[in-house]
Amino acid sequence: MSNNSERWKPAVTVAAVIEQDGRFLLVEEETPEGLQLNNPAGHLDPGESPLEGVVREALEETARDFVPEALLGIYMARFERKARLEDVTYVRLAFCGRVGEEIAGRTLDHGIHRTLWMTVDEIRANATRHRSPLVLRCIEDYLAGKRLPLDAIHIDPSLYSPLLKA
Repeated sequence: MSNNSERWKPAVTVAAVIEQDGRFLLVEEETPEGLQLNNPAGHLDPGESPLEGVVREALEETARDFVPEALLGIYMARFERKARLEDVTYVRLAFCGRVGEEIAGRTLDHGIHRTLWMTVDEIRANATRHRSPLVLRCIEDYLAGKRLPLDAIHIDPSLYSPLLKA
């Protein structure tokens, strides 16, 4: 046990793995390290279930409606950015599913430059441009057939209406 009185709080994120006709939908986004590739992904908001979060993030980053079909897995990675004295551990809940057509007139989230459909070989060849090592790991797990039912995640009603303790 650490002597530090502050509780460790990993950043919880959600990600969408979307495959269509042998290509995967990725986003090219601005980061402190320059333009990088990522699955449509982002932080889970307070009072939001992981399913709600991944649908929201996919819509914001791709301008497409995402329909989750399965949970791929729960992933963890640590990222240190020494220039900013950041040391963050991410817990990523990754889902696979399908998307509709791009919604005309809908703009992409701030920092997202464009969306790209890439083959797995193109994604592997651009590994140095991945925002996280989890980008390819989630796709590899998808290709390996890993799937968990969506009801593997239980959401207690208290998420939306917190229990009051006297």
